[in-house]
Amino acid sequence: MIEYSNVSKSFVGQDGTTVQALSGVDLTVGRGEFVTVLGPSGCGKTTLLKATAGLIPWDDGEITVAGEPVRGPGPDRAMVFQNFALLPWATVLRNVTFGLEMRKVPKKERDQRARDLIQMVGLEGFESKRPAELSGGMQQRVGIARALAVQPQVLLMDEPFGAVDEQTRRLLQEELLAIWERTELTVVFITHSMEEAVLLGDRVVLMSARPGRIAEIVDVPIERPRSQDVDALERSAEYTEISAHLWERLRAMHEEHHLGATSGSAR
Repeated sequence: MIEYSNVSKSFVGQDGTTVQALSGVDLTVGRGEFVTVLGPSGCGKTTLLKATAGLIPWDDGEITVAGEPVRGPGPDRAMVFQNFALLPWATVLRNVTFGLEMRKVPKKERDQRARDLIQMVGLEGFESKRPAELSGGMQQRVGIARALAVQPQVLLMDEPFGAVDEQTRRLLQEELLAIWERTELTVVFITHSMEEAVLLGDRVVLMSARPGRIAEIVDVPIERPRSQDVDALERSAEYTEISAHLWERLRAMHEEHHLGATSGSAR
């Protein structure tokens, strides 16, 4: 479904120095697969996701979705951001229908589709509320409904639960699992949480410190559906072992990076 072939990306900093964010990324994401991406801060996870969405260019390599090269944003992909990115002056209903309105979908059809999705994410009765009247978790539910409204093939999620409290995060994780089980979208989900990566993903893609490369791909052989008994899943041996392995790898990356920075400053 999504193919990354030797993808590299550099940025020029404010001081004029070049920072390489990604280097030679090769990855295949299958149709209907839920892939989580984990790595140290600054390893290029968000850069990779934005490139997939067509929001930023990259320097080398190719990204294709369903065999078509990514040349910019497209109706086959939708993105959910950490900071909600809602229209502050618009109601919940208007926020969810916004993308459909931009695509000239007739009002009756877009309103009905939006209402169905608002019900799916548990916000029925809040259609006329504005973002400032909603909690962080509710705002993120609106963001998810808005992304689903355009009926994408691929859902790109950039730490979507990073700005909410732990209890809300757990509820949103369970709801996302239930939504994915119903829709079977192809999902690429960026996270800083090892536990979240294992809970949600079919595979966890572990990226190295900058420049970001694929350091390891870890299968998550935990039976689906998972939304019905998350507590039992988190007590399973597979969940514990995979989470511990990911932490060991991340800790080693952090120590190696810290040692390299210390050695460099000592020269």
